[in-house]
Amino acid sequence: MSQTATKTATYTEADIVKTTICVRADLMMIADSTGAWTPERAQNIAHDIELLAKVGYLKQADVMLYSNGAEVRAVRFVANVATGGLTSSRPGGVRWPRIANPTLRVVLSYTGAYTDEAAAAIEPKLKLSWSATSLDTSHASLRLAGGRDYVSNSYGIQRKDWGE
Repeated sequence: MSQTATKTATYTEADIVKTTICVRADLMMIADSTGAWTPERAQNIAHDIELLAKVGYLKQADVMLYSNGAEVRAVRFVANVATGGLTSSRPGGVRWPRIANPTLRVVLSYTGAYTDEAAAAIEPKLKLSWSATSLDTSHASLRLAGGRDYVSNSYGIQRKDWGE
């Protein structure tokens, strides 16, 4: 006699909120340590990331620090709905330097569910106005320097860090 079992991974909106709270904390630390964003700007970006994650539109968010046009640091937050072997970390470890002429940029990437109709429906709920960009998010001039995972049930956000 043989037996089969199936395990279904599930998550709720509360799980998304738990993981995006960690992203929010990271964004606040980046804003504070670089001085390139106000706390309000970091909160608004975190709000939009959480909202897009809740409705299934967020694929990833890249945050890049530039000094005089050269990329100095970067972090990528990747939404993951199949967190199988991931274990959750605490936010932190993102103390970025205060540099001359700092500029922070954010590039959001969307899932296939983010259609023109979806964009039009969610736009009034976003805190910031987002537009298309050709900004390079490969971080080719930097080296991969670790990361963390933020997980709740089967929803997670994987953070990857790049530095000089």
